[in-house]
Amino acid sequence: MAHEAKLTSVQSNTRRRSFAGYDYSDLPFLTIVLFLLATGILMMFSASYATAIDEGEPGTYYAVKQLEMAGVGLVVMFFASHFDYHAFGRFWISFGIFAVALVMLILVLFMGTSTDTGVTRWLRIGPLTFQPSEIMKFAVVVFFSMLISKNYNHMQDFKRGVLPYFLMLGVIAGLMMMQPHLSGTILILLIGLTLVFVGGAKLTHLGGAGLAGCALLIAAILLKKNYFMTRITTWLDPFNEATSAGDTWQTCQSLIAIGSGGLFGLGFCESRQKYLYLPETKNDFVFAIVCEELGYVGAVVVILLFALLVFRGLYIASKARDKLGTLLVLGLTMHIGLQAFLNIAVVSNLIPNTGISLPFFSYGGTALIMQLAEMGIILNVSRQANIEK
Repeated sequence: MAHEAKLTSVQSNTRRRSFAGYDYSDLPFLTIVLFLLATGILMMFSASYATAIDEGEPGTYYAVKQLEMAGVGLVVMFFASHFDYHAFGRFWISFGIFAVALVMLILVLFMGTSTDTGVTRWLRIGPLTFQPSEIMKFAVVVFFSMLISKNYNHMQDFKRGVLPYFLMLGVIAGLMMMQPHLSGTILILLIGLTLVFVGGAKLTHLGGAGLAGCALLIAAILLKKNYFMTRITTWLDPFNEATSAGDTWQTCQSLIAIGSGGLFGLGFCESRQKYLYLPETKNDFVFAIVCEELGYVGAVVVILLFALLVFRGLYIASKARDKLGTLLVLGLTMHIGLQAFLNIAVVSNLIPNTGISLPFFSYGGTALIMQLAEMGIILNVSRQANIEK
């Protein structure tokens, strides 16, 4: 009887673990991702409506395209959640991803598409236009996770366990600062340093290398002195009348949008700033429209959703069955969490305007597909993790 009861329990657990075809991947994490995705598409629709009409397109133009990319991304997420993450533990796979991303970072300097401000971050291949930095974020997580998991016993040795990672991060930072892309550089450095720290590196080694990295970052900023000094000056005093019509216009309009929302907002699709007052409402500054239309309460809800995503991701990382799984989930979770924090900080003028998108909200097919693919990998780790299902 005891054996039959145990067998019945196992069968019941198996049925529950196969819920919705996900072999019962972590349902709370999946729910948070879907909530963020749905909210993001709705808010991007509202934020992009006026821009689309101004460009001679239907008001739903950008929302439909984003919805199409979301559909592709969900399919990619589904397959990624069923693709054994241990494949990233093979050197040739992880290194191949990293090498391709590195080549793209080099190509964008010579073949990239530039903006009016002299920023070159986009690479066009056929009908596709994307930022190689988005692929590099994923590549750093995958490649570093593989190397650290294989060399875990050597991580406290500076030459073998720390120096190679800092050299790679230095090359990446140098290439990205040539675009220039300060926020993306900071994000990748933070992700890489977090993985090295969790991998077992000594704090003294991290501190010394961190100081060297700061020195190199300052040197890179000095090479683009005019660009970055303008950013910093206008950040400190965005409402200065001498510059508000030019370099600080975007920041000022963003702050006006945030303030206009009040506690409960003007209502969905009722934003005023999106009517060509605030530039880039569908991209980097979509959160300003969230604040204007949904108010302080809606903004806090969105922030809490990102916080829940990070906390649940860290929980999955702590329950992963091996170091590779832990590092992959940690790195991918930190990518989304840190990028969301940096975007919200830019929109609210807590840090200088550096141009960084809000995950799941900002318009961009390649970025959205990559983010959903990353969420699929986390779900795959959760399927094999020691989590109470």
